[in-house]
Amino acid sequence: MTKFCGYLVGDDWLFQHGIELGIKPPETRRDEIDIMLEASRDARLRTGVYGYTKLRRVVTLQGKRFWCIAFACTEPHEGLPTNRPPEETYKLLKELLGKQGPPLWFRAS
Repeated sequence: MTKFCGYLVGDDWLFQHGIELGIKPPETRRDEIDIMLEASRDARLRTGVYGYTKLRRVVTLQGKRFWCIAFACTEPHEGLPTNRPPEETYKLLKELLGKQGPPLWFRAS
């Protein structure tokens, strides 16, 4: 079972961040995905983690699906480390997302 270590990011947060970036509201499902990808890319670039994170879909223990900005993965083929990174690596992203604590592990969806 593949697991990712990262921060959950909801669609609402991604859409709001996209609006703050000046992206026009979506008209199609493809537009929604483009906004989410652009908002994630901006957040990761702005906080300096773009080069060593990936945006992946995960599921919580309660069965809810979210996007995850992942720093690590249990599967080496994903191209991510297999261990949680040190705090200085994710501190700025944690602050931007308003998260508490270190990144957590979630099952891939």
